Amino acid sequence: MTQPHPTPEAPQVTVRGEGRLEVEPELARIGVTVRAGGTDRASVLAALTGRNAEAIALLKSCGEAVAALETGALSVSPEPARHGRGERVRGYRGWVHLSAELTDFTALGELVTHLADLEWTQVDGPWWSLRPDSPAHAEARRRAVRDAVRRAREYAEALGTSLVALLELSDTGLAPGMPAPAGGMRMAFAAEAVEAPAPLDLEPQRQTVTAEVAARFTMEPPAL
Repeated sequence: MTQPHPTPEAPQVTVRGEGRLEVEPELARIGVTVRAGGTDRASVLAALTGRNAEAIALLKSCGEAVAALETGALSVSPEPARHGRGERVRGYRGWVHLSAELTDFTALGELVTHLADLEWTQVDGPWWSLRPDSPAHAEARRRAVRDAVRRAREYAEALGTSLVALLELSDTGLAPGMPAPAGGMRMAFAAEAVEAPAPLDLEPQRQTVTAEVAARFTMEPPAL
């Protein structure tokens, strides 16, 4: 008769722990694109320069609420004539893209409304997020570790034994929740408004933060 295999002196249990929480966002990012067009290259460049400066001045007027302001891509290109031969140009188009990151949301609605009210200016966003060093990430990891210990203890108790030591703990990934692209807005106005528009009421989108760990423990040999 085949003899049963004896229980090892230090049996092991491997579990996965998960941590999840929802928190208020800490950052809001917006994109601003200013455009200009016309038949004369110099006038297009002048209009583009003026609108870009106006948008930057509005963003800088928020002071420390704007944590980062960057100029991204820009383009000024001729538009070829639709008919005729040779390198004939019928006009010029130009655009400059700006990105800004805000840490204070109190003036965000008023800011994006004023930006979108500028001539030939497009506003995209806001996209909500957390800081890379946000305490929420550490809290999610702590919850994942506590969850792993709880699961391992439950397995040990089911066998009528207890945990002895931790052999290994590995981080399998931290994934802060990101809003879907459709969550942002897009506003563009090509003409001056007669009256200043009312500020938009923007509600910050709560962020989901998750963490996951894998843990391996030894147990006292159970009496099977």
